Amino acid sequence: MEKNVPRLTVSDFIALTNQTLEYAYPGVEVEGEVASFKVNQEKYVFFDIKDASGSVNCFMTVWQLRVPIENGMKVIITATPKLTQWGKFSLTVRAIRPSGEGSLKKSFELLREKLDKEGLFAVERKRALPGLPHHVAVISSVQAAGYADFVKILDDRWGGLQIDVASVQVQGAGAPDQMIQALKYFNSQESLPEVIVIIRGGGSADDLSAFNDELLVREIAASRIPTLVGVGHEVDVSLADMVADVRAATPSNAAQILVPDRSEVIRAVRRQVQSLLPRTEQAIDNKILGVRAQLSDVIVAIDRRHTRQQDQLDALRRVLAELDPRKVLTRGYALVRGQIAPGNIIEIEKSDIVITAEVQHARKK
Repeated sequence: MEKNVPRLTVSDFIALTNQTLEYAYPGVEVEGEVASFKVNQEKYVFFDIKDASGSVNCFMTVWQLRVPIENGMKVIITATPKLTQWGKFSLTVRAIRPSGEGSLKKSFELLREKLDKEGLFAVERKRALPGLPHHVAVISSVQAAGYADFVKILDDRWGGLQIDVASVQVQGAGAPDQMIQALKYFNSQESLPEVIVIIRGGGSADDLSAFNDELLVREIAASRIPTLVGVGHEVDVSLADMVADVRAATPSNAAQILVPDRSEVIRAVRRQVQSLLPRTEQAIDNKILGVRAQLSDVIVAIDRRHTRQQDQLDALRRVLAELDPRKVLTRGYALVRGQIAPGNIIEIEKSDIVITAEVQHARKK
């Protein structure tokens, strides 16, 4: 037996090997083609990653599989090398993403079809953005040029908004989880923002692949707050764009959609005022004419009523004049005052004389 050669049990050898691998390669990225892809018990994912001259077994859980994968696709995996208890070498995968334009496009189409069947892209579930928001949440990398363009255009167009920013990675393996956490944070606030804006400037298909992450897309769809997503250039379309309530072609376009142009609003208001002045003046003139006509009608009505009342008064005066006792006396009648009984003194009034007389005799007629 050679000296200084350790004798180990199988379990100790496996543990020592894994300890050595973990120390030497705590994490590796491996690029290759997927083969023998399968899912067991809807929990565990097994596949091989291979190239022209080699193949390695891979293992991961379903919840770690954030993008659709199928045999023949080229991928990049982030993994930890490990020797299993059965003596088989494998890679324990922590993250996986498509590599190359063909694989990226294939993964995009597979996930798009899946989410479309669930109705996540349906027009009827999309909400309108507020006309002029005062409180805006932004998810982006504050070092990115796209974010700077967004803020500058926002200030130039309107300004004075309350903007809460979550600075996150917008590319790479950790980007989707950081954006998801930012979405959860804003949706859990006591005072909710009126809109969440997710922006990132242009880049390669691989750079923008974070916005095709299934969990991120579902989190955008589940947001209580309306969402506006502007990622890449106008020709770039991500699943995050498609699920958002409103899609912007670029970060700059997102700012244009979010708020109106103050100077254009002022010009529009001035045009409206100028167009309203002639109509307002005409309406006032029409109102004056109407009031004058109504006043004339009222005066005529009052005059007619006064005439009727004057006629009625004259008629009453004539009746009273006819009933005046003095006029009756001028026609030869007399007015007798006193109790008619023999021996009583009575007074007899005629039109021109008053007579005092004694009643000598009275009989019923």
